[in-house]
Amino acid sequence: MPARIPGNRAIWVGIFAELTEFTLMFLVYFFARINHPQAFHEGPQKLSLAAGTANTVIMLTSSYFVARAVLAIRRNQSDISLRWLVAAFVTAVGYPVVKVLEIRWNIDHGVVGGGDVFQMSYYYLTFNHLVHVSWGLLGLAWIMFRTFFGGYSAGNHSGLLAFASYWHATDLIWLMIFPLFYVLP
Repeated sequence: MPARIPGNRAIWVGIFAELTEFTLMFLVYFFARINHPQAFHEGPQKLSLAAGTANTVIMLTSSYFVARAVLAIRRNQSDISLRWLVAAFVTAVGYPVVKVLEIRWNIDHGVVGGGDVFQMSYYYLTFNHLVHVSWGLLGLAWIMFRTFFGGYSAGNHSGLLAFASYWHATDLIWLMIFPLFYVLP
């Protein structure tokens, strides 16, 4: 049986566009890091490692739940798939909540968007990622709605696969953002 691309071509065009956008932003990050080494050396010490770690756990956990939902629908267990999707949604909602709390903490500690080049890079990349996560939450709500009303089955679940592909791509981007801003001096 030939290998299939999960989801559909349209989602992969979107994922490619997302990855291209973030690739360009990462290039700007590295250019800024080379030209402002002191700001990027001191920058991670100003951020909340706890918030970055919490968002990493949230993203990976919600993706695990989405993967479980895909496995359940492949076994034609739409009720179990829906439960995994609800778990993914409830978990993923934690990401913007933590991000808002983190921004408030940052501002209280002088980490503002108009600060040094590290802070501007941090806010630009993480805000863009937050936008993509928010789109993902809207997509997840739609997938849950469709699953609830029997829109997917073992033989027809390409929409769920398309969403899962997007959600995992969003994870991949976060897994690059996290060490660059929160861990590496």
